[in-house]
Amino acid sequence: MRKALVIGVDYYATGNSLSGCVNDAHRVSAMLESHSDGSPNFDVRLVTASSDRDQITFRKLKDLVVELFKSEDDIALLYFAGHGHVEATGGYICGSDSRKGDEGLALGEIMSLAGHSRAKNRIVILDSCHSGAAGADPLKPGVSEVTTGVTILTASRAEETATEVGGGGIFTDLLVDALGGAAANLVGEVTPGSVYAHIDQSLGSWAQRPVFKTNVSGFVSLRKVRPPIDIEILRALPKLFPDHGHQLQLDPSFEPELPSQGVNPIANPENTKIFSQLQKLNRVNLLIPNSQPHMYHAAINSDTVRLTALGEHYRRLALKRRI
Repeated sequence: MRKALVIGVDYYATGNSLSGCVNDAHRVSAMLESHSDGSPNFDVRLVTASSDRDQITFRKLKDLVVELFKSEDDIALLYFAGHGHVEATGGYICGSDSRKGDEGLALGEIMSLAGHSRAKNRIVILDSCHSGAAGADPLKPGVSEVTTGVTILTASRAEETATEVGGGGIFTDLLVDALGGAAANLVGEVTPGSVYAHIDQSLGSWAQRPVFKTNVSGFVSLRKVRPPIDIEILRALPKLFPDHGHQLQLDPSFEPELPSQGVNPIANPENTKIFSQLQKLNRVNLLIPNSQPHMYHAAINSDTVRLTALGEHYRRLALKRRI
């Protein structure tokens, strides 16, 4: 089982209320609930606070997090969007009734609950100011301690604020894009590491900087999307390229636009079928011609084609039956 607690807090009884956190929580919840093909993904509990009628108090906030990490599921995931606070004693996420930042739920307590959880993988995603303090030791500046099986992804460093633009958090905008497929690998899996890479590359040097901390033996998939290439083509790579550095010789019989019937047939149906696969590999940067600018010219001019470094990686995965 995969369980996710998604919390968005716009309403604060004291201080400035927010405007985009509830909407962000709904967007993240919708992404996590199912894979792109509609099949079930996370069992999501969505809790939001838009007004005093549905406020999320400190007590409720803590009880929700405690309940999440009691799980023995494969994944227990926490997403929080709302106010955050940091001081010398550590960081906090704030419920609707927080009058001062240190009246929120301590990040150290969240990490302790996650660290003692019996869930196989615990993932904490925070879109709040100063959220990068998660996992940090207040007594050891610059040192983070992350329990085995725990991954932390935050919108900003401990000393930074998290920015809202257009009614939503910049961090969550990128998170939703990543889950939607922008961070997927060639087999259609979105992992915490690929999400971080997507967000990190999308934010400039002067923008808030996301923080990624993890202590895992292998990444888990957060969501599956339609892969950009048929997996069966990836699995066929060792047949097409039996050895590292193998170069596949082409000739005009591979080009489907040439005649395959008549007095002087050129195109060979078997070769044109292979060429179709090669073109798809080329489109996702797994294969390139050696000297010609395009695959068409490679066939017409009898060039060879070879795998890129990424192509060799997927060839090895296929050879080991890992895809």
